[in-house]
Amino acid sequence: MGKTSNTSLDSVVTDFILLGLFHPPRLRILLFLVFFIIYILTQLGNLLILLTVWADPKLHTRPMYILLGVLSFLDMWLSSVIVPRIILNFTPASKRIPFGGCVAQLYFFHFLGSTQCFLYTLMAYDRYLAICQPLHYPMLMNGRLCTILVAGAWVAGSIHGSIQATLTFRLPYCGPNQVDHFFCDIPAVLRLACADTTVNEHVTFVDIGVVAASCFMLILLSYANIVHAILQIHTADGRRRAFSTCGSHLTVVTVYYVPCTFIYLRAGSKSPLDGAVAVFYTVVTPLLNPLIYTLRNQEVKSALKRVASGRGAGSENK
Repeated sequence: MGKTSNTSLDSVVTDFILLGLFHPPRLRILLFLVFFIIYILTQLGNLLILLTVWADPKLHTRPMYILLGVLSFLDMWLSSVIVPRIILNFTPASKRIPFGGCVAQLYFFHFLGSTQCFLYTLMAYDRYLAICQPLHYPMLMNGRLCTILVAGAWVAGSIHGSIQATLTFRLPYCGPNQVDHFFCDIPAVLRLACADTTVNEHVTFVDIGVVAASCFMLILLSYANIVHAILQIHTADGRRRAFSTCGSHLTVVTVYYVPCTFIYLRAGSKSPLDGAVAVFYTVVTPLLNPLIYTLRNQEVKSALKRVASGRGAGSENK
């Protein structure tokens, strides 16, 4: 909802205070340990997948695993933009973040988050081609085209992050400076603006909410076609392998998109659930990606064993 304020612009905000996740004081140490362990596991898990895809010749030339490697790289950075600040909020350290730091956090979160949004869509398209168009797959999706599509996702994500950061921080902020969230995100920051935020809320609704919902619908459409194709497979083993590969992707996508849609399609309103919902796509999803793709993907597990034993993919074929 738009708003105006008569607060004097002489009092310009130079920093913000992140109020963090609401929690009982007696749970502070436990929550600190939980989020610290989640952060370490997220970094190690995604780094392991990234190194495995890079080191195994069987994987790093295939579009599916190129996309998986990029996803792991994104998850490492996305987690690093958000989770250390959450951990800091459970310590006696100052909860202040400089104005420039808030701008940077908002930009990088939306840059990386939207790039991930587009990447999930590319991964669904890749699986659609591999399962529904297997004979034409090598022509329709190859390493060169995959690289171009990934580069396009990065560029689109950067443009999106720049637009959102510019529109959000072109507004005057003259107090108060307490952000009722655990990181600098658009809805929470806009509530502190000393000007009308109607345009920002409409842009947020269209640029984030509608785009995210559209990508999610495209993914669901891809998987509807995939499920139809899988049901035509005559062997039980073939159906099982196809469902396993696609089921892992769809699980992660649902955990990512549904909370995002909940937050950004109602950017002008506030709910006590906002913080808990945001934890899913900022903290949980980057942790789940390496777990799901490793545990439910036989090729990744085989590659991990080869890398761990020091054998190249080619040695298995000798």
